[in-house]
Order: sequence, then C-alpha cells, then structure tokens
Amino acid sequence: MFVRGQRGPAERPLVVLLHGWIASGGLNWFRVFEALRAEYPVLAPDLRGHGRGIRSWRRFKLQDCADDVAELIRRRRRGRGVIAVGYSMGGPVAQLLWRRHPDLVDGLVLAATSGRPMRNAGIGLAMAGLMEGAALAGRAAGLRRALARGDAARAVGGEAAARERAGRLPAWARTEMARHSWRHVAEAGAELGRYDARDWLHEIDVPTGVVLTRRDNAIPPAYQESLAKRVRGSRVYEVEAGHLAFARRSFAETTRRAIGDVAKRAKL
Repeated sequence: MFVRGQRGPAERPLVVLLHGWIASGGLNWFRVFEALRAEYPVLAPDLRGHGRGIRSWRRFKLQDCADDVAELIRRRRRGRGVIAVGYSMGGPVAQLLWRRHPDLVDGLVLAATSGRPMRNAGIGLAMAGLMEGAALAGRAAGLRRALARGDAARAVGGEAAARERAGRLPAWARTEMARHSWRHVAEAGAELGRYDARDWLHEIDVPTGVVLTRRDNAIPPAYQESLAKRVRGSRVYEVEAGHLAFARRSFAETTRRAIGDVAKRAKL
C-alpha cells in the first residue's frame, strides 16, 4: 500500500485520511496536510486502484479498502488512538473500518459523504472537474509556499519533487490521476451506487463529526444531513462549498476543527 505520511507529536492521536473517488491521498488532502502540520501524526493511503494504491484481480470492494486500512493502522498506530477521516468515497470506507474493526477506531470525521447509495448524476461531473479545481488551487501563492515547506512537501512525495511541483500543480494532478486503474475506478463507482449503511449507522458508538459541504451537487446536502442524524451524537461542521471543497483552506480549517473536537470528546 502506498502511503503519504506526516510526523506529529507522539502523544497525539493518529489521523488517517481516506480520499474520495477518482482522487488520491495527496490530491484529496494537500490542504489538510498543511492544516494539521505539527499537530497530529497523519497517514493518507492511496486506496485500491487509485493513484499508487493496491492493484488486484479482485473486483473493487469498499470492504477490502477498509481491511487494507485496518492493516495499515495495526502496523502504525503504536498505542495511539486513531481518528479516521473520510471524504466522499472515503466516508463509506471509514464507516466500514469502524464496523469491521471497531477496536481500531476511536473517532470519525465524515466529509462530503453519505451512508446511502450515491447515485446522483452530479458526482461524475463534479469529479471530472477535480483537476480543474486543483489547478485553480495551485495558482494560490499560499499553496506554493505550503508545498515548499518541509512536512507538507514530504507529504506529497518528497521535498525536492514537491518544490518543483509547487508551480505546476495541474501537471501533478494529471500525473496522480493517470496512475489510476480505471477498471477499479469504474468498479468503485458501481460500489458507491450500491452502498447503503442506513440500517446500522445508528450503531456507531465513537465520537463523530460530519463536515457538510453546503453547496454540493454531487453528494446532496440532504444526504449528508441524513448521515449526521443517523449517527447518534454526531456534530455538524458546515463549509460553504461544493464537492471540490477539499481544495479550499476553509475546508482544511473546518476539518482540523472537527478532528480536534472528536479527539477531545474521545479523550485522546
């Protein structure tokens, strides 16, 4: 499994970032890496078939992704608590991680995601624009500075390479997406169309935050609100953005706040 990592205080919980459909760990979380810098140890794997993730002859299954992440956590947690953060497709992976391996998950943050079949036609259009969203973000001077710094630069694949990428993020985004197994990506889309956790979401018993993307045309806000209502005791953190919210600093800061709140409630 290919994993991007960022060091943080040993006493802080391990944050595991799970990316969305047609993204990669680096592409989905580049803003959040910077927001969490020096505050938490962070891992961001490329999920099956995405980026440099695991390749298999097996059909893509969300539960296999959850099991892959569970193995990663067992190897890396080193006695720390774990907060799983899932964006879009990463949301079901995080939910299944809790359900299949409850001993490994102390808290959840579910962003721009749902617990029901994601059949909205807008998801394809939204994710097709992912590179354009990353390209716009890449023009921001703040991102160029962030990628040029040590921890954030290493998080996206090596300090020297990241400095080179800083001025041409669109090319980097295209490179990340070119690494996908498009068979797995297609199968993942079908999996999302079938995924339905509504019968058991109420069983989630760890502190949970729901980062709701208020202008989302891919995962309707009503779906996200339903998720929050079904997970008992969850707290909602709103972002005025669409499904490409991950490219915004406001999303990164809101996610950081949600993680901090979940860590506090979990006493981590």
